[in-house]
Formats: sequence, structure tokens, C-alpha cells
Amino acid sequence: MLAAALSPEVLAKYEPVIGLEVHVQLLTATKAFCGCANKFGAEPNTNVCPVCLGLPGALPVLNAKAVEFATLAALALNCQVRERSIFARKNYFYPDLPKGYQISQYDKPLAGHGWIEVPAAGGATDGVPGDGSMSPGRKRIGITRLHMEEDAGKSLHEGFADSATRTCLDLNRCGTPLIEIVSEPDIRTPAEAFEYLTRLKEILLYTGVSDCNMEEGSLRCDANVSVRLRGAERFGTKAEVKNVNSFRFIRMALEYEIERQIETIESGGRVAQETRLWNADEGRTYSMRSKEHAHDYRYFPEPDLPPLILSPAFLTTIRSRLPELPEARRARMIAAYELGAKDAHTLTVSREFADRFEAAAARARNPRRVANLLLSEIGGRLKALGLEQEQSPVSMDGIVLAADLLDEGKISSKQLKQLFDICFGKGEDFPAVYEREKPEQITDASAIEAIVDDVIAANPRQVEQYRAGKKTLAGFFVGQAMKASKGQANPALLNELVAKKLEGPGNRD
Repeated sequence: MLAAALSPEVLAKYEPVIGLEVHVQLLTATKAFCGCANKFGAEPNTNVCPVCLGLPGALPVLNAKAVEFATLAALALNCQVRERSIFARKNYFYPDLPKGYQISQYDKPLAGHGWIEVPAAGGATDGVPGDGSMSPGRKRIGITRLHMEEDAGKSLHEGFADSATRTCLDLNRCGTPLIEIVSEPDIRTPAEAFEYLTRLKEILLYTGVSDCNMEEGSLRCDANVSVRLRGAERFGTKAEVKNVNSFRFIRMALEYEIERQIETIESGGRVAQETRLWNADEGRTYSMRSKEHAHDYRYFPEPDLPPLILSPAFLTTIRSRLPELPEARRARMIAAYELGAKDAHTLTVSREFADRFEAAAARARNPRRVANLLLSEIGGRLKALGLEQEQSPVSMDGIVLAADLLDEGKISSKQLKQLFDICFGKGEDFPAVYEREKPEQITDASAIEAIVDDVIAANPRQVEQYRAGKKTLAGFFVGQAMKASKGQANPALLNELVAKKLEGPGNRD
């Protein structure tokens, strides 16, 4: 951690400026420019061929599915897609880059000028000039560019007895299709960076272009961060933070780096332009290499690949494949199911789960009740047990049945809770438990009336207090009658009969 905590007054003098570079592996069956399997976890150096190894005479052929996925992602991120983009060679030497260059895109990328909306700090809005479509309470983070490229291999430095002197290379990842998504330097807080990444991941998962598994390297993020005095126009000197493998760590790394740079400036020092690594164990960044000048990658057009031309018909086809994206779906579901924003977010956290919920809601007598059961009764039990939704013993069909039984008055909410307890206790689905236990609700008015009469007769003192003005005692009689019915009396009918009996002839003036 830093040598001394900075005061809020000192922190408030400065404004952070953050930009994010996100690499996303595309979920294609094969690599970007050859037929090798695009599969994580294979034995090292088994999914390789002359093309991805860069052997003499091998020629790349662009994967059409990778182009479709990249275009779909670009459209989902509100980017303008070029009809003509160019592949280039990005030249640098590193052990896990066997060709000595990476096929990427440079001055003519696939797409650019996109955006993602995030919640604005304090509810303010920060829209794009001339664009009146900004949602209230939102801030728009610009996307500078989205381009296609291939991944490099992987250097392994750990797990060997002589790891200090030996590095092993796994080239299976060479040639894996990537998109790089570069944000504008519009992000001003670590919290905004976290929200941007969260929404970016949600959108990519909804489109199905990537599994976004950070542990397997399917989604990787580098952050560029600088600070400047509030009100200043020029950006400060930026540091690039690499080697961050979770959104939570990215937020922590940015918080640390912002304070480190402010402390450096306040103590009379100068922030160095450099690349830094995040050490999660120590909770700090540390210098990896200086970066006084931009690296000269000697970009030039890839001679073995023609320009990528996307026809208007192709773009129309890809646009038609866009799913309803998370924010739009939440807005619709809030209106359709009378949900709060938090509940709508829970139900749309993944496209697959939202699809299953809406399919279930469409089959139920009362769709809103399905949402309530899923969020409260099922969600509460899952949270208490530390389980995910897919681990619930109660299926969507079971929730529909439970909702319909409640709606028809065949079981009470108390009986339902008891049945759900059995489901989770024994790991059984609701239909099987209900069929076996078969609790029935008493809906016969005369039977409930007899129970109420007995309760009133057994509690004359409480009856006098109620009729003297202590109306809260109605709950006492309802509770006693429900207990006498063993929880099987229809609640609405029971409440109605209790009120009718208590307000009977004995309560007239």
C-alpha cells in the first residue's frame, strides 16, 4: 500500500483520466487464419500447424465466422462498421510470437465510434454532443475502435524446478481470433471502469461471440490511467496497468494507481510513462518496463490477405441477428412484469436465464407471480445456501406450477414455503414434492366459518377489546383460526369471515 493515506482534500484536487483496452477471444471452432481447433485446455503445442506457427510458405485464410462475430459485437456496441478494412502486420519480437509479427488491423480497423452507457455518478448525464437519445442518469463511454487480430502464444514461467532460468512456450493460443475494444479516455473513476467492463461483458455474452472467461484468458483488460488537476485540459502522463484478471482487481488497481500518481505529484516528483503490473497479493502495482515513447511496431498492410470487404447485404444479415440487449430487455421487463430495476437486473444477468424466465412467465396464469417466486422464495434459498440459479432443485416448470396453485387458491403461501423447504432439503423438484405431499387449502366457507366461530367463542375478552376499538386484534383471531386449520384455510376468505364475525350484531351501537 501507499506510504501514507492521502486526505480527501488532496484527492479532490485531481481528476483521473482512464481508458481501457479489452481483448476478447471469439468463440469460433477454429483459429483466425487456419483450421486448427480453437480450444482451451489442450495439451501444449498440439493445436498448431504451419500457418499459426509462421513456417515458410504457409498462407493465412481468414475465418468467415470470426468476421461475423466481430461484426456482431461491433453492432451491439453501437459502432460504425467499415465496409472496407485492412489487415496489417504488427512487428515485434517476443518468444511466444513465432512469426515475429502479429496479424492485426491498424489505421483502417473493422469498426469505431461506438459507445456504452453506464450509471452516472450523482445521477448526472454526459451525452454525446448533438445526440438527444441519452438515457436519464447515464453517462456515455465512447469506444474509439474495434479491430480484429490474432492472439499470441503463452509463456509459462512457473511450475518448474529451474523456473528462474527456464521459460516454456505453449503455442496453442497462437492465431486464436480476437477483437480488441479500445475505449475513449472518458472514464473518470474506478467505479465507472467497473461498470463499463460489466456492461461490455454482458453485451458480449448476450451476442454469443465469446464466453468472456477471464480465468481462461478469453477476456483480458489493460488500463491506461493518468491524473490532472481538476479543470485542466491537458492529460497527465499515463501509466499502463497490465496483468489484471478480474474486474474487482481492475478497480482496486486503478484506485491504487490514482493515489500513487497523486502522491508522486504532491511530493514534487514526476509520473513516469511506463507499463506496470498489478500484484493482487500485495495490493499494489509495480513497474514492469519504461515506455517513454510509443513502440514502433512498423505496421504495414498484410501482403497475404486482401482488404476485408463487407457488403451492405452482409451487414443487414448480421444486424438481423442482434438479440435484444441487456439494457433494452431490462427496460421492457420492468414495464411488462412491474419489476424494480434491481429485480430486472437479476432476471437478465444472462441471456439464457432471462429466456427461461420469460418462457416460464408466458405459460403461467400470473407472470408477475413467477417473477416474485423466482426472486424471493427461490432466490433467497439459493443465496442462503451459496448456490447459483442453475443449481436450484426447482425447475422453471416447478415454479410455474407453484405460481398457478397460489393464483388458483389451492395452496397458501405458508404451504408453498413448506413445500419449497422440502424441495431444497431433499433436492427434489416441486411437481414431485407437491404430488407426494398434496397439501390442500380449505376453501369451503362454511368450514372456515365454523373454525372462526370456535376461535371467537374461546376468546371473549379479546372480542370485547376489539369491539371497544382495539382493531389490531383482528390479526390475533386470524392467526388463531389459521392455526386451528393447520395452515390450510384460504387466507383471503379467512380474513373476510373474521372481519364479518367481529363486526357482527354484538358490535352495534
